[in-house]
Amino acid sequence: MDQHHKEVQERWGDTNEYRQSKERTSRYSPADFELAKVDQEAATEAFAYAYGNSLPITSSEAQAAVIAHRDAISKWFYDCSVEMQKNLALMYVSDERFKKYYDDRLRGLAQYVHDAITAQPN
Repeated sequence: MDQHHKEVQERWGDTNEYRQSKERTSRYSPADFELAKVDQEAATEAFAYAYGNSLPITSSEAQAAVIAHRDAISKWFYDCSVEMQKNLALMYVSDERFKKYYDDRLRGLAQYVHDAITAQPN
């Protein structure tokens, strides 16, 4: 087991979301994983568009990106509630690996993604 998988199992191995994700992804082909990546990238690009155009985190475009982000996770991995998505948003600014993913695309994007996700109503 590589370090990433070990860390994921240690952090979330006892959650329903982890079990659901593991069950779903166990059936995926490499093509399925590529399709999942397309959906995730589309959500990230929607965030980048909103941020790059200085749109407020509550704008319809930013909130559409929030929904696309949650929908991609729910479609491919596990049923992602608003509460779970807000927990993920915290990780996007507190874990340097996730922060880098967003900020390498556009400096400050991780904070924007966090803030847009956090701004959505429960």
